[in-house]
Amino acid sequence: MTVRLRIDPSSSVPPFEQVRNGLAARINDGRLPVGTKLPTVRALAAELGIAPNTVARAYRELEAAGLLDTRGRAGTFVSAQGDTTRARAAEAAAEYVDVTDSLGLSRKEALKIVQAALEQD
Repeated sequence: MTVRLRIDPSSSVPPFEQVRNGLAARINDGRLPVGTKLPTVRALAAELGIAPNTVARAYRELEAAGLLDTRGRAGTFVSAQGDTTRARAAEAAAEYVDVTDSLGLSRKEALKIVQAALEQD
């Protein structure tokens, strides 16, 4: 997943803060919805052209703030940040994926079904 951040090397704001602020803004405005898996520390660092420790620090601070959940080898995900409505929706979406997978539907077909349901009045 690409998070589409830019680091301004000429900024007086340290790179870890630019990463932290950029991710926090995207989480808070919904561009990175609950349950979104973020790139690994190394992948995001390579994408941004910065040191992995810089990204790791930003991830740690966002986790401490409740915006991210790190699940060991599974990765780092956008947290429900105490929003039970979004958390319930993310759980329902995960259950839907499990059901459609068990029925043998392709992800593309499952997505079309959801889109059709959302477009109904």
